[in-house]
Amino acid sequence: MSTRCQSVEPVRTAVAEMNAWFFDTYLPMWIKLGADSGSGVQEILNFWGAPLHAASVNMTRCLMTGEDVIALLRANQIPLQAESYTHTVVLDRHVKGYNQNAGSIDVIWSRRRADETEIERRAVHFEIHRTSGGWRVVAIASVLSDRNSLNEIWETV
Repeated sequence: MSTRCQSVEPVRTAVAEMNAWFFDTYLPMWIKLGADSGSGVQEILNFWGAPLHAASVNMTRCLMTGEDVIALLRANQIPLQAESYTHTVVLDRHVKGYNQNAGSIDVIWSRRRADETEIERRAVHFEIHRTSGGWRVVAIASVLSDRNSLNEIWETV
């Protein structure tokens, strides 16, 4: 009896769609919300899902409600607004598609003032899932850094 390996056509992921959603839609909205304390923070719920798992060097929590998610957003924005935040520059990015409904995005954000001075630099990992309401961030992990490359920040084996 002979067995043959059948070649399976790889399933196309949604990596291009996720990339466009994240950098062309999500990022400008986050910048707008971050730069303007009067903006409608509820809008973040069109991008960040609840529950949302959030992990940093200071905490790890599963945010179960929209109110919890908004509180995390405000905790990130208030210090930036106090430092006259106006925009974010993407220093490095990696976008991975796992299938048609899931992927991840790793970025280094350089959060800045209008004169281009940097307020903070943060490497962030986002888990992205397609939902009935569109793409949503379902998990976030971050660390402050002074590096320019994700390869210098994330540890791998």
